[in-house]
Amino acid sequence: MGKLSRRQFMSLGGATAVAGITASSSLLASSAFAAEPVKLGLLHSLTGTIAIAEAAMVDAEKLAIDQINASGGVMGRPIQAIIQDGASQPSVFAEKAALLLNEYKVPAIIGCYTSASRKAVEPVLNRKKGLLYYPTYFEGEEEDPNVIYTSQSANQSVVQAIDWLAKEKGKTFFLVGSDYVYPRTCNLIAKATLPKVKGRLVGEEYAPLGQTDFSAIINKIKAAKPDCIYSTVVGGSNVAFFKQLRASGLDGMKQVLLSTVVSENEIEGIGAQNAVGYYACMGYFESIPGVANQAFVKAFKAKYGQKRVIGDPMECAYNSVYLWKKGVEKAKSFDPQKVIAASRGLILEAPEGEVKVDEKNNYVWKKVRIGRARPDGQFDIVWQSPGLVEPEPFIKM
Repeated sequence: MGKLSRRQFMSLGGATAVAGITASSSLLASSAFAAEPVKLGLLHSLTGTIAIAEAAMVDAEKLAIDQINASGGVMGRPIQAIIQDGASQPSVFAEKAALLLNEYKVPAIIGCYTSASRKAVEPVLNRKKGLLYYPTYFEGEEEDPNVIYTSQSANQSVVQAIDWLAKEKGKTFFLVGSDYVYPRTCNLIAKATLPKVKGRLVGEEYAPLGQTDFSAIINKIKAAKPDCIYSTVVGGSNVAFFKQLRASGLDGMKQVLLSTVVSENEIEGIGAQNAVGYYACMGYFESIPGVANQAFVKAFKAKYGQKRVIGDPMECAYNSVYLWKKGVEKAKSFDPQKVIAASRGLILEAPEGEVKVDEKNNYVWKKVRIGRARPDGQFDIVWQSPGLVEPEPFIKM
């Protein structure tokens, strides 16, 4: 599952997308614009263990670019996507970020998935005073001036998830995650939250990125008999983890498991039958009702096929393109630093509903939702926050 399927590869533009430049709209290709295109960097893993989660984010970004180009572009200029493959390796992400900023002179990059890849890119951004839109749920605990964080931070996912589980599903918890900064930091936050909700930790385990044998961890889970599993296993490892849980008798009908990293897109790779009954905490689910989301889903499926699914990081990636457009237009400039300054307080009517860039930092206010996986790979939303949840970059632990 670390490699793209032929369908995913072709939707990304094949070898051209992996190598670099792609024209993002038929309008651009037909020279409908007299103005010179403005380049936008898209930096994601198209290969490696994280491609199962990241590759589809490029599709969502390209849809937003096509829509913007069809409506006149950004300040009268069409967007030209410059796509680079981070190959699921932080060092490659840093190299490709430097390429985008130094050679292609992009005014902004939308990209990264793991916190390790984002942290590898940040020094490159800071040297060049570049701009990154980071569209993936993460642990927070940073506030880089050159990054706009367009997905949920830990207080909008981990804290909400642990609180809901303790109220609704039980008080004993087993934490399992991939072995890198995001899961370890999220689990520190989860453990700090447990006493506040009268919860108790009964186990904590980590697996290397890409691991496919979870038998030892599953045996420890079975011995601990937790009410709830909180999972931050990421990427292709989830295929093995979910299949092996089900085979061991810990399927979603018998064991409560909630993940803050498994969306509809990951379930497509895992197999819906292996995920049914498990929970996810996200800002966005494809099943959200409402005109804006229905239009987004319809447009995405019209472009990429009716069987394609849309997960939270994809929607946040789509939102990121529009937030950049709004920031540029408010700043009346493509200059990254001017766009960052203009983005404070920006409001976007997104498919998930209203999102707002905080006035004091580069995080977003958004609703939090918990869904339960269905046999068809979609989620039934079982809870949502009554309003937008304010982001907390640094959680007191």
